[in-house]
Amino acid sequence: MVEWRLQVLLAAMALAAAAGSCGGFEFREATIDAIQLGFKNGSLTSTALVRFYLDQIGRLNPLLHAVIEVNPDALAQAARADAERCSGHYPGGLHGVPVLLKDNIATRDRLNTTAGSLALLGSVVKRDAGVVRGLRRAGAVILGKANPSEWSNFRPVENGWSARGGQTLNPYVLSATPCGSSAGPGVAAATNMAAATLGSETEGSILCPSSWNSVVGIKPTVGLTSRSGVIPITPRQDTVGPMCRTVSDAVHVLDAIVGYDTLDAKATGAASKYIPPGGYGQFLKIDGLRGKRIGIPTSFFSADNMMLYGKHLQTMRQHGAVVIKNLNITTDFTDLYIQETTAVYAEFKLSLNAYLSDLLYSPVRSLAEVIAFNNAHPVEERLKDFGQPDLIEAEKTNGIGAVERAAIQRLNQISTNGLEKLMKKHQLDAIVAPNADASSILAIGGYPGIVVPAGYDKKGVPFGICFGGLRGYEPRLIEMAYAFEQATKVRRPPAFKR
Repeated sequence: MVEWRLQVLLAAMALAAAAGSCGGFEFREATIDAIQLGFKNGSLTSTALVRFYLDQIGRLNPLLHAVIEVNPDALAQAARADAERCSGHYPGGLHGVPVLLKDNIATRDRLNTTAGSLALLGSVVKRDAGVVRGLRRAGAVILGKANPSEWSNFRPVENGWSARGGQTLNPYVLSATPCGSSAGPGVAAATNMAAATLGSETEGSILCPSSWNSVVGIKPTVGLTSRSGVIPITPRQDTVGPMCRTVSDAVHVLDAIVGYDTLDAKATGAASKYIPPGGYGQFLKIDGLRGKRIGIPTSFFSADNMMLYGKHLQTMRQHGAVVIKNLNITTDFTDLYIQETTAVYAEFKLSLNAYLSDLLYSPVRSLAEVIAFNNAHPVEERLKDFGQPDLIEAEKTNGIGAVERAAIQRLNQISTNGLEKLMKKHQLDAIVAPNADASSILAIGGYPGIVVPAGYDKKGVPFGICFGGLRGYEPRLIEMAYAFEQATKVRRPPAFKR
């Protein structure tokens, strides 16, 4: 069936190649800067752009299952943006730009917000998520929702599978993993189904699909972007960030979604001090690697992948970076997993129950009812294949007690004695790691990371490089990621290999 669909898809793509431009505007791989220029010079309208992306979704999604739902009001939003532009009104930097959201990010419109679960189908939220309010203020068109791994992988499903959306496939090599719970946004960005997408990460869910789908993913410092209205896992680690085809596009989106939110006051209040006056676009510097001190922890690099990444480290040196190899994160990580799961199980139950209780309407109102729903729908939810062990373990918890507090304290200790100590000792601007290999360390400390496309293996499967830093290090990470991207220009469109 997949092979037949692929043949049809490739034929359709060949026939549609001529439709990739209109009035001199090239839609495929179009950047946000190019889109805004097209709006200004009259070669593009928001309506034409939305129609192009809807056509891409219509042709590619039957194979890839990256998009779970399209917004029935997207064309109306685009028409309104076109009318505003004609009247000289530009609300923000994403005016008229279509964006897809991971299906755990709430929108107060005709779209569902379900984390891919049938249990939440038909639920009604009170308001847009904080990041969606930011997108709307910037003038973005909400194009639809992208397929997540169900419950953001809090069920042990296949990467990119949900009961609502099916199995998302990697567009470069269909048999490869799309990776991470933000698989749908990653695949949608890679295949030009939107100008930009939003994902969320608790541990690896932006960094991993960005790596495997050859896109740029920014995992912001926890609290830099609001989590209000986002179906949660843990407030200590959850963060929302852009997944786009270029660093510049991701930064434009980041600028629209950062900031204080009264509905996520503690985290956004603490992180607001990191937001630079004038925004993040000023750090898109072609010489952004010059003078940067970049550490290479040995724990992330084997002999094999050092062969793949060695040339990139040399490129960094050639562009003025000081690359310090053979560094060791000396703290003991052996208990990280058990401490993390101990804390997260309790945090998930508390956070999810709070989210569900705040809905205007929902078929389920608690984690216990989600578990019961899955038990009542074992075929649709593929209980035999995946079960729901983490949901069940989380339901057994009773809040944050002495055991959970001790686990959180230990995780903080690992962060302080691990990455923070290493970076301060060597005065590093960043560490570099393959793909999402540093995601656990970045997750437990609430630290930021940016993945940039770094190449393709012999089969054509993409891999990425991650620049990671301490809380608030986004400006310097953006400088390095952008300069690296411009020096290497690795990304190419998907090949849909079997």
